[in-house]
Amino acid sequence: MYILFEGIDTCGKSTQIERIAHEHPEAVITREPGGTAFGEKAREILLSGTVRSNRAELLLFLADRAEHYEEIVRPNRHRLLISDRGFLSGIGYALANGGASLEELIALNGFALRGDWPDRIVFFETDEATLRERLGAKSADGIEERGIGYLLTVQARMKEALPKLSIPYLIVDAREDVETIHQKIVTYLGI
Repeated sequence: MYILFEGIDTCGKSTQIERIAHEHPEAVITREPGGTAFGEKAREILLSGTVRSNRAELLLFLADRAEHYEEIVRPNRHRLLISDRGFLSGIGYALANGGASLEELIALNGFALRGDWPDRIVFFETDEATLRERLGAKSADGIEERGIGYLLTVQARMKEALPKLSIPYLIVDAREDVETIHQKIVTYLGI
């Protein structure tokens, strides 16, 4: 089962993925960008804040996604495979940046994924106060430096896209405690 854990920075995705990885050591855990050698280089470029063109940023995410699919997703499709972010984040950031429609982005991501969409999505939704608190506890990368308003716009675009994707999803309130969130996810995924 191929599952995306999606949401903006500091929403708790990684914490929940770590818990599942501990309980299911057989699971394949990956991330986008960064799950491959190319992805690590793409991640470094994307988080550096040096890419000025929104289209270049989108294409770099898509190139990473295509490489990630070939190296990680396709060979492990028969296993429990959890990705810390994926195409939904790409869609959210691209829509927040402007210049592409949801339909275009779905088509481009379908091309990168060879039409092999994830089986499920777990979407973490946060609020401004929680985001401010959590971001204040860490140093900002190039994307986080775009501001809280930008990140909340990305989150809104991801949430708007969810029901249009025909992929089962769970929306998690990221403000809840770690154990409550974990139990909701485990129940939803049946793992």
